[in-house]
Amino acid sequence: MSEIPPGSPRTEESHSAAVALRREDGLARRVRAAAWPVLLPVGVAVAIGAVFIGVYLSAFHAPVAHGLPVAVVGGAADAAAVQERLPERPSDTFRVRAVRDAPAARSAVQHGEVFAAYIPGGAGGGGATLLYAGAHGPSVTTLLTRSFGPLAEADGQALETVDVVPPSPRDTRGLVVFYTTFGLVLAGYLFGIMTYQLGRGVGMARRMAGLMAFSGVGGLTVAGMVTAFDALPAPFAEVAGLVALVALAVGSSTMLLVRGLGVLGSSTAAVVFMTVGNATSGGSLPAEFLPGWLEPFSAVLPVGVGVRAVNGLAYFHGDGVISGVAILTGWAVAAVGGLLLLEQSGGRVRRPVPAQRSGRGRGPSHGVAGGVLRR
Repeated sequence: MSEIPPGSPRTEESHSAAVALRREDGLARRVRAAAWPVLLPVGVAVAIGAVFIGVYLSAFHAPVAHGLPVAVVGGAADAAAVQERLPERPSDTFRVRAVRDAPAARSAVQHGEVFAAYIPGGAGGGGATLLYAGAHGPSVTTLLTRSFGPLAEADGQALETVDVVPPSPRDTRGLVVFYTTFGLVLAGYLFGIMTYQLGRGVGMARRMAGLMAFSGVGGLTVAGMVTAFDALPAPFAEVAGLVALVALAVGSSTMLLVRGLGVLGSSTAAVVFMTVGNATSGGSLPAEFLPGWLEPFSAVLPVGVGVRAVNGLAYFHGDGVISGVAILTGWAVAAVGGLLLLEQSGGRVRRPVPAQRSGRGRGPSHGVAGGVLRR
């Protein structure tokens, strides 16, 4: 086959086509380089906003309780009868169980085992009684009284309601527990981001020291403020320890996400802790009011676990404290372990070492830019 001589029309056409292709490729790269920094923040921000709105609308646009535990004094047949006679709200709004007597019913409410206990008139003489815990919030109280009031009326009895676990008189809206916990969730999220933004080049040991200092000082500060307002009937030291553990769990987890994923990690932390965690915290409504797909998050994310533990510490004889400490500790240990693994695997930087010259020319090159990479 004969070669195409240089300068022939076909050679010039091929050269022109190659030049045009390179120009188009260069233009595409310049367009991508110019558009990517603009469009990426837009896409991430809109996605986070859409997730936020979707989660909150799903959780709170029309909340309905499912499986809210209540007790009835009597036998299993009495509990089943009450379950059948409660108004349709839907039918799985309550999960009714039997307790042997009025003291057992009161104890179950006071320890957070049930949200209320119904004592029929025949069980204690006179009218029916509903024992409830006002510390669960006004929405729960309203649901309980509106459901069990008609039940007593149908039996020709007046319903006496007794709040056996009232909220703090300085917490008229029942939100102090949520604010006490979520304050350090927000702070932990911000700390996890800022420790890398403002502390570039800082070693892992110093980052861990900063994390511990943040958690400890944050816990003491929040507990001090709550005590100063006298808004939460809980011991100072226990509140400080719990919220410090919440701060440690969220702060270390955010650090791990940022260390491993960069900007995407901070966005992921915002969705997990600030959006899903906040919505499923149980701060405004108990987890039983969440949709089925959201309710499990309340039992595993630090926000919901912390809210239940602080609420139990303040009002329900420590309900949820032991499990909360275990789960929060698990979050912190897993996150710190992940950080240490990332640091060990990616902490040493490869640096180029120039290749030795051999004779009049260079010897064989390895790695990058004619050098040998060493750790």
